[in-house]
Amino acid sequence: MGACLGVCSLLSCASCLCGSAPCLLCACCPSAKNSTVSRLFFTFFLFLGTLVSVIMIIPGVEKELYKLPGFCEGSASLLGSQGRISCSSFLGHKAVYRMGFALAAFFFLFAVLMVCVRSSKDPRAALQNGFWFFKFLALVGITVGAFYIPDGTFTSVWFFFGVVGSFLFILIQLLLLIDFAHSWSQLWLHNAEESNGKGWYAALCVVTFIFYATSVTAVALLYVYYTKPEGCTESKALISLNLIFCVIVSVVSILPKIQEAQPHSGLLQASIITLYTMFITWSALANVPDRSCNPTLLLRNSTSASVATGQLTTWWDAPSIVGLVIFILCTLFISVRSSDHAQVNKLMLTEERAAGAAREDAALESGPHRAYDNEQDGVSYNYTLFHVCLLLASLYIMMTLTNWYRLDENFKIMTSPWTAVWVKISSSWAGLLLYLWTLVAPIVLPERDFS
Repeated sequence: MGACLGVCSLLSCASCLCGSAPCLLCACCPSAKNSTVSRLFFTFFLFLGTLVSVIMIIPGVEKELYKLPGFCEGSASLLGSQGRISCSSFLGHKAVYRMGFALAAFFFLFAVLMVCVRSSKDPRAALQNGFWFFKFLALVGITVGAFYIPDGTFTSVWFFFGVVGSFLFILIQLLLLIDFAHSWSQLWLHNAEESNGKGWYAALCVVTFIFYATSVTAVALLYVYYTKPEGCTESKALISLNLIFCVIVSVVSILPKIQEAQPHSGLLQASIITLYTMFITWSALANVPDRSCNPTLLLRNSTSASVATGQLTTWWDAPSIVGLVIFILCTLFISVRSSDHAQVNKLMLTEERAAGAAREDAALESGPHRAYDNEQDGVSYNYTLFHVCLLLASLYIMMTLTNWYRLDENFKIMTSPWTAVWVKISSSWAGLLLYLWTLVAPIVLPERDFS
């Protein structure tokens, strides 16, 4: 509560946060587009909710949640009358789900409110770009209300919403990664051609080698720790399939026909996609519900043994930490970066420098530091799709922080379902297909411009 009041007082000190007009920025901050500032504020709300979720699953804080009146009340019938799982050890999981619900509801509300906003002249644009103090209060109110949702089937039903939303957000991550890889390769190749130096080519080779070496090391470690000489057939098959698919896309990326159609295509992009695919494979194997094939499963189970020994529930593992870092980077990417490719800008809601650039330059050079309105003639990004993207991000971080765990069919044990494994693996296959399509599309559709 003290932290919330502190943020409230901080927001109230900035009077411009209570209005809809572009406001003055601090003297040390550069002038910025109103659309960029708005996206950063909404992203800050998402990060704030993520921070609260992280705090709530810290073992010491999780124990304190048990003292809240009514928070664990009524859970005995759902969690198992035999006491196979302790209500107190489940509180962190419940708290993260309710925080995820609050964030998703908040962004869903704005996604609905901002449908068909065409320019800042629409009265609803003022709500998108201002009144931050009141939006913060609305988020706090929704969060408080979420913690009063009765147990019932809420956690089980919301798990499936989280699965679908996380799958879609993983695809968004893969799309951003593919765009980043292409932009990186084009930039370095352009620098090499302009400077006529071999240093850029050497850097490309070194970075590509590092990515592939890391991927090969990851494959070896996955075979060592997540398979056994006898058994673990599913894990062996998944690792082998993704390894084969990564080799295929790597070979395709350097075929003469592909190089002719896309001179900037190469192994750098393929190595980045390969490394991310190995991460998704690792994350999927960490959810295999077979203890003999998943050495991290016991660390995140809350069974009668852990309760009896007083062991606290542990929700953190290495894939979750890496996933959290990637989530932060991708969300910031969506909020501030413009792609080098117009089609990605349209799909990923990022801004392009429009015809009104001269007016924006004038706003940058004149007057005090200000978040100026750059959307009088038309919005720079689709408000509704941006909020849908943040909604999916909130579901993804909810599933990541709880390691995709759920109660089993008998409501007696917190377990990792095969659903999580197949969602992650299928998303990696979808990402590889998407990257493969970016390679072959100019050949399959030669009449279209893919430059």
